[in-house]
Amino acid sequence: MTPSEPMSPITEDDIADYLVNTPDFFERHASLLATVQLTHPQSHRTVGLQERQAQMLRDKIKGLEHRIMDMIRHGNENMILTDKLHRWSCELLVTPPAQLAESAVENIRDLFQVPQVALRLWSLQDEHAQAVYAQGVTEAVQMLATSLDTPYVGPNAGYEAVQWLAEPTQAASLALLALRATPGQPAFGLLVLASPDAQRFNGQMGTDLLERLAELAGAALSVLRAPQA
Repeated sequence: MTPSEPMSPITEDDIADYLVNTPDFFERHASLLATVQLTHPQSHRTVGLQERQAQMLRDKIKGLEHRIMDMIRHGNENMILTDKLHRWSCELLVTPPAQLAESAVENIRDLFQVPQVALRLWSLQDEHAQAVYAQGVTEAVQMLATSLDTPYVGPNAGYEAVQWLAEPTQAASLALLALRATPGQPAFGLLVLASPDAQRFNGQMGTDLLERLAELAGAALSVLRAPQA
């Protein structure tokens, strides 16, 4: 630097860098710590450095406590859902084939408190081909079901399958679950869950439970399918 060049002003970053790189500064100037005054975030009064640090620690502990409570709450909710899924699976195992489709729908509605549930199956054995749940399935719906690798959750975007519901106009949000005998096979059914609550089924929710539900329903209802070539 030449004598004619003005010195650059010292910035806050310069001071911060110096203190970070000079850890013994406050050991040599310990009295400074007692004079540092900060603003309390709640009361806005002036407090000492130690009190401010203590408040920050209390805030951090409180945040961790909230996270722990959230984890406990989510764990309890998951246990409840797992128990309901287990009970639903047990019902499927003891239900005769002739009542299997109706039982699956009723138990989903009751156990999981879903306002509207509809089910359609295709490629069924002759004795089941005339059932209500085998009617009104177009090729477009079958193609949609087969294209679903994971459940669709989100707003009612005018899907044809919504018309299977008792009250289609009350379906603000949907979950569409493709049913397969085993993973990777073409779908032979579609399960529709609907709610008037636009946030009940939304794109931000996890679909693990719905995926398990679809897998179990597909495996159980596959006994109604016609023999595959």
